[in-house]
Amino acid sequence: MSQGPVGTSDVVIVGGGAAGLSLAHRLVADGVATVTVVERPDGPARPPERTWCYWDQAAGDGDGTGTDDDFGEAVTATWPLLRVHGPDGGPLTVDPAPSRYRMVRSTAFERLVHARLARSAGGRLLRATADSVRDVPGGAEVRCTAADGRTLTLRCRYVFDSRPLRALPPARTRLLQHFRGWFVRTRADRFDPAVADLMDFRVPQPRHGLAFGYVLPLAPDRALVEYTEFSRTPLTTAAYEAALGHYAREVLRLGEFTVDTAEQGVIPMTDARFPRRAGAAVFRIGTAGGATRPATGYTFAAVQRHSRAIAAALRDGRGSVPAPHGRRALAMDAVLLRALDTGRIDGPAFFTGLFRRTPPQRLLRFLDGATSVREEWGIGLRTPVGPMLRTALEVPFLPRRPHPAPGTGERPR
Repeated sequence: MSQGPVGTSDVVIVGGGAAGLSLAHRLVADGVATVTVVERPDGPARPPERTWCYWDQAAGDGDGTGTDDDFGEAVTATWPLLRVHGPDGGPLTVDPAPSRYRMVRSTAFERLVHARLARSAGGRLLRATADSVRDVPGGAEVRCTAADGRTLTLRCRYVFDSRPLRALPPARTRLLQHFRGWFVRTRADRFDPAVADLMDFRVPQPRHGLAFGYVLPLAPDRALVEYTEFSRTPLTTAAYEAALGHYAREVLRLGEFTVDTAEQGVIPMTDARFPRRAGAAVFRIGTAGGATRPATGYTFAAVQRHSRAIAAALRDGRGSVPAPHGRRALAMDAVLLRALDTGRIDGPAFFTGLFRRTPPQRLLRFLDGATSVREEWGIGLRTPVGPMLRTALEVPFLPRRPHPAPGTGERPR
């Protein structure tokens, strides 16, 4: 095929998922750079619709928790209350005001950002498959294949690549957060639309790791119901279906219901060091750049903060990209992952205890990596001190080993 015309812009973003579109929106909205987003054409190669969740600040108080309201138009549902069910079945409901838990569906998010890029003078969406990304004198170059088979070359100052890694970097500990969810519709009203069940440990626990249910009501008779595990290996679809059936019928007692659609995914939970740079002018973003919080799997809010930090760095003329998470937060996550993987702590009891003993706003800041040293010290004293201390002393001496990348279908929460 003949080579198409060379395109130029300040920034090329490879991948139109949460990370790529969030950064494109931020750069264009702030007037920092002209942007071209290279996004796969419609077809079987595009990922299925995904669900992204995060907590937001209703009042926008800027304490570092959650994200801003840039994408409020794409929000499917919001919950003011959060609930955890302990292994004993006892419910614990917390009010994290002014934060709220929010759901964004990828289709609505993409539609919103695509429309904003189309209205802007500095944004462009290119439906093509990126074939190669490399440094060139004065910047970077992306070669891609358009939907009609033409080969295109894009030149720019910087490339931000959000494509999944083929293999995860070496790590001391690697678990997977893997799940399958049903969007259900019940015959009778079964859900409280004001309460999101983040962790319901009333499900059978695996021999290694932990499992929980996850319920996000969309209406009194509609909800996303998920079965999630933190363990080393994903399940078969049949095993997920069996676990979901048990949870919906025996634990939630939904009665008669129908499943409108399903989603399934795998999120790496690892203390690997994700390289933020793939060349002098090529950077990685999203899960590939380490935006996924290792101990929780949450990514969407971190992507928004990282996008703002990248925009600020480019505006100030800095040639480096800041890390999505601080070193202290990653060190704590490494200890927690190791403690869970070795079985030194009981996962359901640990997470239930965090919700029971920590003020909701402080807990959300902790899960988001925005707490102070003093706050973290106070939270740490309320965890199993002996096992956690033993693990903290052990982790720095453990070797980092390579691990295969998890299967497709990763979904940032």
